[in-house]
Amino acid sequence: MTTSSEKPSRPRLDLTADVVTLTRQLMDINSVSLEERAIADAVEQELTAYDHLVVERRGNAVVARTDLGRRERVVIAGHLDTVPVNGNFPSRLDEATGILHGLGACDMKSGDAVILKLAATLEKPNRDVTYVFYDAEEIEAVHNGLGKLAASEPDLLAGDFAILMEPSNAGVEAGCQGTLRVEVRTTGERSHSARAWRGVNAIHKAGEVLRRLEAYEPRKPVIDGLEYHEGLNAVFVSGGVAGNVIPDECVVTVNYRFAPDRSEEEALDYVRGFFEGYDITVTDSSPGALPGLDRPAAKAFVDAVGGEVGPKFGWTDVARFTVLGIPAVNYGPGDPMFAHKADEHVRISEITSCEQALRDWLSA
Repeated sequence: MTTSSEKPSRPRLDLTADVVTLTRQLMDINSVSLEERAIADAVEQELTAYDHLVVERRGNAVVARTDLGRRERVVIAGHLDTVPVNGNFPSRLDEATGILHGLGACDMKSGDAVILKLAATLEKPNRDVTYVFYDAEEIEAVHNGLGKLAASEPDLLAGDFAILMEPSNAGVEAGCQGTLRVEVRTTGERSHSARAWRGVNAIHKAGEVLRRLEAYEPRKPVIDGLEYHEGLNAVFVSGGVAGNVIPDECVVTVNYRFAPDRSEEEALDYVRGFFEGYDITVTDSSPGALPGLDRPAAKAFVDAVGGEVGPKFGWTDVARFTVLGIPAVNYGPGDPMFAHKADEHVRISEITSCEQALRDWLSA
């Protein structure tokens, strides 16, 4: 029991431990979005002990850099936050299957552990490295710690190439799709439901919106040899004020996942055309990221880690690096299909293989 004169102990990380143990230590620090202070404190405290790193803190984002005067600089980044707990905290290791279970296992504390281990142990990498740990990736873009750094201090993120340790089954996933959310609004006129003919039902008018979505045919462009698969889907429908009132408004929230050969403006133009005749309100928008596999730094990394490169289905913060003119890929342990699920997990073999691949690349 903690007395009034005692301070609760702060979470600690052991950067001398193996990368799987370090993953569990990170997972056992609760860091749901906007509650990352404790884990950021622990990361900052441990990294500042290493003389080969220059460490800076911005809010709940921590940036650690080597400054060896190398000809090339790579940025390796990961977010510290998770989605809310869903009966999957703290971590649990099944040694028989070699699988680590729990919140953040693949998204993305195993990737963070790899970054931390490299930062602590690679005193003289063959490239200068900027290690970035940031907050609030899992919620609205306005809170995103990497986005704030990119907007206010882009020099902290400067580099020739960037790796985002998002789960990718320990393989390279290049670029990412953009994402756009809009509200498609229909309007009517209220009346008593017993005299429905005196009003206009806005929910019924939304039927045409849903019919258009049901008939949608996804675009599948090929970029740098990778096929992307777009998606346009209703994700919320809201309307109605009472059980005996004809609704005068209905809102269908639609999410458009667009290939990175379209800009945000082009994506919005497409959605406006698709819903011609309806009132459209944009609620969220983030650009995609082109694969950039033709850039020398990206090609060198892909050649070093091997395997088949795939497209990234979904949006990740590689897009923020693209905006800064830095080619970036997703590369991290874990299957993204299990991110945000109650049974989130990661194979420990993928954690160790990612660490070794990056260590070899930065040591060659």
